[in-house]
Amino acid sequence: MLYLVPTPVGNLSDITFRSIEVLKEVDLILAEDTRHFGKLKKHYEIDTATRSYHSHNEHHTVDNLIEELSHGTSMALVTDAGTPGISDPGFLLARACHAADVKVVALPGATAFVPALVASGLPSDKFFFEGFLPTKKGRQTRHKFLCEFPHSFILYESPFRLVKCLKELIEHCGADRQACVAREISKIHEEVTTGPLSDLLTKYEALTKVKGEIVIVIAGKTYA
Repeated sequence: MLYLVPTPVGNLSDITFRSIEVLKEVDLILAEDTRHFGKLKKHYEIDTATRSYHSHNEHHTVDNLIEELSHGTSMALVTDAGTPGISDPGFLLARACHAADVKVVALPGATAFVPALVASGLPSDKFFFEGFLPTKKGRQTRHKFLCEFPHSFILYESPFRLVKCLKELIEHCGADRQACVAREISKIHEEVTTGPLSDLLTKYEALTKVKGEIVIVIAGKTYA
């Protein structure tokens, strides 16, 4: 059996009791970054063996993992933060498990875009999750598509590209489009800022450095 286990996006207390139980009971934990996961492992006294599994090695290791799972090894997959498969490794292994008749169980839990969306005050009855935009080829094409979308849409962005992304959004959506920038979700310096894209750009252009992973929520074109 393969468990997909969400881990906290910020505060270590944001993990479920069931997630901790699973991480202690499985035979092997697959971690996107074993050193990063080591903090959580130490905090909750998890002694389970851990192996590296990330975007650079997942294509080469899937077959061996499926063989181990098929012979009765139970595994849990965790990423650096949030739910595996949401802008993180997980899809390939889950797909391979289904093809090999290995049971996959996804535990409910942390993901960054849901708290950002509901805290934004923007319409959340229907929304589109884009995740990370392409860094180069295809980026402008996605912007053009998304800014015509009638419902709120959600982006993940690096703090180093936040200002660039806001400028691009203004170019395609207009300076007055309502949006929200959420960063450091569930951490001490959590910040949720809403307003027109022009105001958000002014704020973040004035800062010498922006820290934390960024979630941007943008109102749909028809939102007034």
